[in-house]
Amino acid sequence: MNKLEELSKEISYALRHAPWEYELEMNEEGWVPVEQLLDALHRTDKWSNICEADLHEMIEKSEKKRHELVGGKIRAFYGHSMPMKILKKDKMPPNVLYHGTARRFVESISKNGLLPQSRQYVHLSQDIETAENVGKRHDDKPCILIIDAKTAWNDGIKFYLGNEKVWLADAVPGRYIRKMQ
Repeated sequence: MNKLEELSKEISYALRHAPWEYELEMNEEGWVPVEQLLDALHRTDKWSNICEADLHEMIEKSEKKRHELVGGKIRAFYGHSMPMKILKKDKMPPNVLYHGTARRFVESISKNGLLPQSRQYVHLSQDIETAENVGKRHDDKPCILIIDAKTAWNDGIKFYLGNEKVWLADAVPGRYIRKMQ
């Protein structure tokens, strides 16, 4: 793992899971002042020389768009597990979204729908490849679920843009989900 990947993981942990460990003051949309994050990172030997330009480079070179930096503030796009819910603005999704999951969860999902579990939102993928990669974290032959996002949206289910490949939802009822054949 290169230095920028390590930095991305460290910042993801701080912004998604444990801002209090870094003494970060996060607003309701998940934004933290860049200077505050840099001050926290500078307290460790490993990140003592990190500057804002390094954060920009980390974001630009990352394959997975996990963070955004705007106007002197930084936040994680998605993946938060902390108790405070990060508020997102709803947005009309593409007609179809995908969700990669372990085969052992399919029966429960068909019964109960997609639920956020320990996260704040259900994570959905804009393309099949991303869904497969996500599903492979838990199963070598994951099941790809197809989400009828257009109908769900028209029926009042809220979706939120995570980044260019990841969409979020509070939950997705089973009637909008089918298995890919």
